[in-house]
Amino acid sequence: MHYVTGGNPQGETLVLLAGFPQSWYAWRQVMQLMSDNYRIIALDLPGQGDSDRPETGYDTSSLAEKVHGLLAQLSITRYFLAAHDVGAWVAWPYAALYGDEVQRLALLDAGIPGITLPDALPVTPDKAWKTWHFAFHMIPDLPEALISGRERIYLDWFLKRKTACPQAFTDADINEYLRVLLANGGLRAGLAYYRSVALSAAKNKALQAQGPLKMPLLAISAEFGSIADMAAPLRPFALDVSGVLVPHCGHFLPEEQPQAIARELSAFFIQGNVL
Repeated sequence: MHYVTGGNPQGETLVLLAGFPQSWYAWRQVMQLMSDNYRIIALDLPGQGDSDRPETGYDTSSLAEKVHGLLAQLSITRYFLAAHDVGAWVAWPYAALYGDEVQRLALLDAGIPGITLPDALPVTPDKAWKTWHFAFHMIPDLPEALISGRERIYLDWFLKRKTACPQAFTDADINEYLRVLLANGGLRAGLAYYRSVALSAAKNKALQAQGPLKMPLLAISAEFGSIADMAAPLRPFALDVSGVLVPHCGHFLPEEQPQAIARELSAFFIQGNVL
């Protein structure tokens, strides 16, 4: 597994998980803004960025176990966890499995399989553009056939269409995400998260039967994101849920509004230091 680390070695540890079709690079600006106070570890999940791309094991509980294995190797046992999109999918079972280690959990603009992700996604024109890719990515082989050779067109649409300000992504940013998508097995691995959603949902439901999450949870929504209010649907599944809405922002919050995200995360995590 590939990861990037830096910040204040004397500070509290913050672990960051990114979403699709991204990598640790999605957090780069937030990392800079929070580096004075936190020891930061931003990692590429299996199949993401420069981590290995195994053939199997993309359900979120299995991915959570691999993330925990990395942190155990680094002797990190107490930390804050923030995650966006598919990263939030992994963060949920991670918090359920390793709740004694996660001090506080922040989830950004994501429905959680088996918890808050609806079984039937909207199909009306005003909403379908946000979720159409779920069913498309789940179909075997066809996405690869249609995207291969057109990866930049796909990435350019996917990243810029889901933002409130397309200029948030520069050509250099698109090139970085294109680099990892074009790596051997990159597209297959990215789609594997979606093709494992049913198994992820089943495992999450089994974990939820053990009781709600106990650590404080911050749900960060975006004004023009995928979910209008992340906090409300999560409250039946966690004991302590607070929510914030980031204005003038689309789905890719860490890159569209890094200052707002760094501010909200810092305000939330510092509460854990004073308790």
